[in-house]
Amino acid sequence: MAKRQSVSVATLKAIAEAFNAHDLDAIMAFFADDCSLDMPRGPDPWGKRFTGKAAVREGLAIRLKGLPDVHYSDDRHWVSGDMGVSEWLLTGTTPDGVRIQVRGCDHWEFRDGKVIRKDSYWKIVDKSA
Repeated sequence: MAKRQSVSVATLKAIAEAFNAHDLDAIMAFFADDCSLDMPRGPDPWGKRFTGKAAVREGLAIRLKGLPDVHYSDDRHWVSGDMGVSEWLLTGTTPDGVRIQVRGCDHWEFRDGKVIRKDSYWKIVDKSA
């Protein structure tokens, strides 16, 4: 018997829409209680890790505060089993007025239709390169 896929491209698009709406409640509705979030920057090789739904919410709230006008566009998504990938162009402005424009991706892992792991990657933008 074939294993039923618990995630779809439509799910990944809906998550992106929730991020673009800056709706933390809608975003968190996609996450399982035992989820984790790996941010692209942090003290460890995997960035900064948040574990558990409350901690993930806190991590995402920090992201939204740091880029209050964050927007994901030029996106494409694909899935394989309980794994998904979203590629995107992130744009936003920091509270200090610095404009951000960077390509990146999220690796998603799902269980029973809920996100159990979100691992984010960003390109390193270096204007001197």
